Amino acid sequence: MKNLIIVESPTKARTIENFLGKDYTVIASKGHIRDLPKSSFGIKVEDQVFVPEYRVSRDHAKIVKEIKGLAKKADRVYIATDEDREGEAIGFHIATAIGEDPAEIPRIVFHEITKTAIDHSLENPRKIDLDSVNAQQARRLLDRIVGYRLSPLIASKIQKGLSAGRVQSSSLKIVVDKEREIKAFIPVEYWSLDALFEKTIESIMVEFEGKKIDKMTISAGDVAKNAEEIIKKESFKVGSLEKKQRKTSTNPPFMTSTIQQTASSVIGYSPRKTMMVAQTLYEGVKTDNGVTGVITYMRTDSLNVAAEAIEGAREHILSSYGDKYLPKEAKFYKSKSKGAQEAHEAIRPTILSFTPQIAKSFLKPDELKLYTLIYNRFIASQMTDAMFESQSIIFESKSSKFKASGRKLVFDGFYRVLGSSDKDKLLPELEKGKEVELSSLKANQHFTEPPSRYSEASLIKKLESLEIGRPSTYAPTISLLTSRNYIEIEKKQLIPTENAFKVIELLEKHFANIVDSSFTSGMEEDLDEIAEGKKDWQKVLWEFYDPFIKEIEDGKKNIKSQKIAIPTGEKCPKCGEELLKRKGRYGEFIACSGFPKCKYTQNVDGEGNITEKKELPILPDVPCPECGSGIVERKSRRGKFYGCSAYPKCKFISTYTPTTKKCEAEGCGYIMASRTLRKKEIFECIKCKNRVDA
Repeated sequence: MKNLIIVESPTKARTIENFLGKDYTVIASKGHIRDLPKSSFGIKVEDQVFVPEYRVSRDHAKIVKEIKGLAKKADRVYIATDEDREGEAIGFHIATAIGEDPAEIPRIVFHEITKTAIDHSLENPRKIDLDSVNAQQARRLLDRIVGYRLSPLIASKIQKGLSAGRVQSSSLKIVVDKEREIKAFIPVEYWSLDALFEKTIESIMVEFEGKKIDKMTISAGDVAKNAEEIIKKESFKVGSLEKKQRKTSTNPPFMTSTIQQTASSVIGYSPRKTMMVAQTLYEGVKTDNGVTGVITYMRTDSLNVAAEAIEGAREHILSSYGDKYLPKEAKFYKSKSKGAQEAHEAIRPTILSFTPQIAKSFLKPDELKLYTLIYNRFIASQMTDAMFESQSIIFESKSSKFKASGRKLVFDGFYRVLGSSDKDKLLPELEKGKEVELSSLKANQHFTEPPSRYSEASLIKKLESLEIGRPSTYAPTISLLTSRNYIEIEKKQLIPTENAFKVIELLEKHFANIVDSSFTSGMEEDLDEIAEGKKDWQKVLWEFYDPFIKEIEDGKKNIKSQKIAIPTGEKCPKCGEELLKRKGRYGEFIACSGFPKCKYTQNVDGEGNITEKKELPILPDVPCPECGSGIVERKSRRGKFYGCSAYPKCKFISTYTPTTKKCEAEGCGYIMASRTLRKKEIFECIKCKNRVDA
């Protein structure tokens, strides 16, 4: 073997191997092979220096051993992980784990997984960008510091199982603040006067008795009704007519945030699903030319597009739609994000001949929907603008003016590809000064609406505008907030739970920086500057760590517990201490104030009253195989099971149904349980596992 190429994904490995000859072996690391330990803090802090204690995970031990073996036999080893900071760090850890020098090992990068891109990258290898690695390490350590030091404090002060995070908590505050706005919202009454002229032309009053009328001008019903009575007695004529041409500009091709937003609103994909499907399209799918990547890298905040791709799009537009849909010059777009990695590309198709119509024969339905969005958006981004004609008519009476508005599509431009949901609203051709009939007039009462809750798409847009997180963090952040029960999603709206309010209130009071969007975005700028070699990652970590740990220590002493503990006036039947009503993850319960020495608890019903614990009946003639006590039937969230009545002293459990049948294995004689094995009913001894047919 002459060359070894190491990537992260098995799919990516197979796709690349298809392009290369027998002189290359491509192997996948299957993601991060080294990380901070799960069971401990994993960071040594001495003299303002942070030393991460990386470990090769058990899941990756076998693959690391295999990569090491292949690397020893290879003449040359290439790192070919993804082109972002995460990929740079994965490459660094792979090189370290297999005994190669991360500063010297050849590194190849590509924005798309096509034969041309792979060949070009092999001809132009570079070194691992250690500044980008340090930026990723700084992010990882920051998140570990916050997670491992702040989460236990919150859990101890509010409720077990709660957590906090650097990006997670500032994102949650945005959702909570929106809910606070909604709760504090007070509807405001306003009135409008709506007219119908010539039986078909809808209009709204914009002036009355010389005063301009906007949405909130008329706040009382009697004022509106009085104006209505006056106007009904008057005659109307066409006061003015106006037509204007207005362009609608093309949108840029997608980047990570906009593909997540558009996929959510247009095809109903969650950000997580969007990124999973996009990953498949990037790493390689079957096409009429074999397996290849059909889109460029999907984690990007850049709107750059390769010159040859733009030229290809222009040729496609000319041949498919004609010269009136092709601008004289190519269009170029620039990201508004200060930290955008402009060396990357926007998300675009890699093979323009692989149209959605052709792709339909190769892609799964979910893949086709997303691919069609990406393909059409890219082509549309290089097409001519659409042209609309806006129309307005002012109807005048002695005391009032009413305005009617309309528009029509004059030239569809890029809508030829994307389609337009806007229907033309055409106004009739009228002459200035002509008298018109007032067909109807009505004063209508309205109330202002509360602000809308965030959807996944609009939250991502907000995070992007505040520069909280980066493309790779949007989808995982929302997934984390839902999995931790901080937000619920109902009809695409993000609704914060009670725990969300409690956590944010505590953080606002004692750890304001953690939920301050400007602080979080400022930290992102620091990480960008680390990646650019302008800042030292150790110094950035220490500037955060030192005051943060002091706040943690202060919080342990001075933050009051919010755990609800209401005295019941009753004594514990086991130890005599007072019983308290507490609130847990699954509702209210009664517990002994002597906990943890005494673990007595009682159930509470839906009305908050103490209920007696029901003694579970012991199954007849079924002793516990471990201690000889009786067996009882229990229930959990996962269903029915059987356990020892002496729990917690004896922790024997079985999910199979005990019977009175005795085991006939030599020296056993214990009872057997009935179960289904490969669709067949059998008996299995609970003690010795001997099996017989039922």
